Amino acid sequence: MGSLAKIEEFKSSPELLEKLYQYSIQKEYGAGTVILNENAHIRAIPIVIRGTLKVIRTEEDGREILLYYVKAGESCIMSFLGGLHNEKSKVKAEVEEDAEILFLPMEKVSLFIKEYSQWLDYIFRLYHKRFEELLEIINAIAFKKVDERLLTLLYKKQDLTGNNTLNITHEQLANELGTARVVVSRLLKQLEENGTVQLGRNKITLA
Repeated sequence: MGSLAKIEEFKSSPELLEKLYQYSIQKEYGAGTVILNENAHIRAIPIVIRGTLKVIRTEEDGREILLYYVKAGESCIMSFLGGLHNEKSKVKAEVEEDAEILFLPMEKVSLFIKEYSQWLDYIFRLYHKRFEELLEIINAIAFKKVDERLLTLLYKKQDLTGNNTLNITHEQLANELGTARVVVSRLLKQLEENGTVQLGRNKITLA
């Protein structure tokens, strides 16, 4: 039963774990696949079994900013809240690393809240974690320079993938940071000059 079995809240409730798989639709996606668009109706919440999702907010002018990652064993709390209140999605969810995902229909999400205290604990823990991550984003935008935010993002991606070499473009990084590509390119060149990174074609290697 993959990573879900490792979630503390579900260890004492094999029945809940079994029902998650029973009622969910299981799908696999390659990196770069968008599984949820902004303004889309939310009919199910994604629970990641393997891989990683990134959750992004897009502005009217087309600029994007990374809000948080959804790792194995986790779900997207924004999808949960939007679906629960029958609202359209306010975010975009994109596969960062090849992923295997369970999609639990919203009616079952509501049912589990009533029937399983472990499920409610799981949702609250995710909500708390995402809230703290969003506070970090606000703090970074308000008080940190772009070069600090860029390096933090690179190390976060290194931690997620377990790889020193990241297959990513300057434009993708700029989108996730909500800044211009030329700014990211200039900062990466500075990081390369001081030996922090090594730049290649659509890839960055951290020292």
